[in-house]
Amino acid sequence: MQPLDEYDKKLLQLVQENNKMTTQELGDLVNLSGSAVQRRLTRLRENKIIEADISIISPSVIGLTITCVVDIILEDGNSKALEKFKASMRKCNEVMQCYFVTGTYDFVIIVNAENMQHYESFAKKWLMDNPNVKHFYTHVIMDKVKVGYNVTI
Repeated sequence: MQPLDEYDKKLLQLVQENNKMTTQELGDLVNLSGSAVQRRLTRLRENKIIEADISIISPSVIGLTITCVVDIILEDGNSKALEKFKASMRKCNEVMQCYFVTGTYDFVIIVNAENMQHYESFAKKWLMDNPNVKHFYTHVIMDKVKVGYNVTI
């Protein structure tokens, strides 16, 4: 993989802010032709520098009004148990993000739920009834102060 040059860096910054701009609009902003921008964006996607082009939907539009951050400690930390837990979290629709972490906890997950009853049902099914979950701690989000995926280039 070739290193990022200044054009790549400028393009990456721009598409993080608005990935709906045309290649011509991007080209005008970075002083390249639309076709040169297209080639660069294709290369950046092929090399997984641009991981995804997505639209982020507000969970509230489908009635998910509560977001929780959940810290999880597993009973057993062997590789099979870890992989089994990871697989279960990948299957769970309420889990928006799941991180295998170092430190006091084994996992941190971000969960969206309709209400506290929905979260309680989720917690019973996926955490309380999981024999490998030793403890979990739930933090209910009161205000999303800063949420984003932009990487400073």
